[in-house]
Amino acid sequence: MKLWGGRFKKAENKLMEDFNSSLGFDKTLYYEDIQGSKAHVKMLAKCGILTQEECESITGGLNSILSDIENDVLHIEGDYEDIHSFVEMNLIERIGQVGKKLHTSRSRNDQVAVDLRLYAKKKAFEVIEDIDALRDVIVKVGEENNFLMPGYTHLQRAQVVTFKHHIMAYHNMLSRDKKRVENAIEIMDESPLGCCALAGTTYNIDRSFTAKELGFKKPVDNFLDGVSDRDYVIELLSCFSIMMMHLSRLSEELILWSSKEFDFILIDDEFSTGSSIMPQKKNPDAAELIRGKTGRVYGSLMALLTTMKGIPLAYNKDMQEDKEQFFNSLDTVLSCLKIMRGMLSSIKIKKENTFNAVKKGFLNATEAADYLVNKGMAFRDAHKVIGEIVLYCEEKDKAIEDISLEELKNFSDLFEHDVYEFIDYENTLSRGIKTELK
Repeated sequence: MKLWGGRFKKAENKLMEDFNSSLGFDKTLYYEDIQGSKAHVKMLAKCGILTQEECESITGGLNSILSDIENDVLHIEGDYEDIHSFVEMNLIERIGQVGKKLHTSRSRNDQVAVDLRLYAKKKAFEVIEDIDALRDVIVKVGEENNFLMPGYTHLQRAQVVTFKHHIMAYHNMLSRDKKRVENAIEIMDESPLGCCALAGTTYNIDRSFTAKELGFKKPVDNFLDGVSDRDYVIELLSCFSIMMMHLSRLSEELILWSSKEFDFILIDDEFSTGSSIMPQKKNPDAAELIRGKTGRVYGSLMALLTTMKGIPLAYNKDMQEDKEQFFNSLDTVLSCLKIMRGMLSSIKIKKENTFNAVKKGFLNATEAADYLVNKGMAFRDAHKVIGEIVLYCEEKDKAIEDISLEELKNFSDLFEHDVYEFIDYENTLSRGIKTELK
């Protein structure tokens, strides 16, 4: 069932029919397609292009289709080219010939453009809600687990931090992710309805009316751009890719921390799996899957960038490839945000193990060097002295704070008893927090 064909002598090849059909995936847009059509018909009646009676008949038919779809009475399936033809053909079957007036002063080009913008905008707000929910969990877990742990550079123990401080770094990342999605919404918030195929229409329509009806801030400025623009999809995919990179980095740390080599955390059974052959295994599969699915989202971004890079204005059928990439990435991001939220909310931090790692990592070495600097020694000399002390401690299997003042004085006479207070882990953290807040 097609919305075209008058100038064709031969029927479409069945192979081409299947190849061309998008109903299998663009049926996701059924709600937006019907909402866009209702706004369009309402505008046509306002402008005197359709009668009020025709508008009410078409609107009633569209509402009945929407109700039947959502109540599982009408299934989106059959020999239809796309969701637009599905809705229009079913409308004509229900209300008769007046249903054919639905498409007056509209093309499928601006129709699909407005459908996808409406859907992308709605789902972008849903992503923001899930980002906020995950940020709330991060704050809660951080507050409940403000324990000492090693901070790392090069995956080597570097300086003492707290679990709260570490996990809140991801809160900051997600805050930036939220801003990026909000910015994408702000840019995309324009209606392409009324652009028609590429050059507008000879009918005296009101594009500002439909833009307002559909919740857009304004109509697009240029018809050609309106039907051929998929920047907003690419921008959201870019936002999703950065967000997945952040989730993947967090997943990698959770995977490391849950290993026996680190043994800093315990991931709940609900977000772990076992081995079919090794009964002792508890695998961090939720985190591994998030890490793995990151590549899927990257791939969608690159696929759509590649699709769009060489096509001329205005609409080209290549652009049909936007939806599967976007829908798949959107579903992936939403599921990963939810899984990460569940995994973090049930995580347990082994504070004794994180503290022992601090003790064994000489994580107050920098502060010990700063102590000598405060006593008048040049930092480069202090760096050398503390390096020698670390070697000595490794030989004695001791932490810096555990060796005696007499031992310290073997390396420098500048050491006094106040060094122990200066290099105390809690004190070094307090000084670091003051510095961070300046």
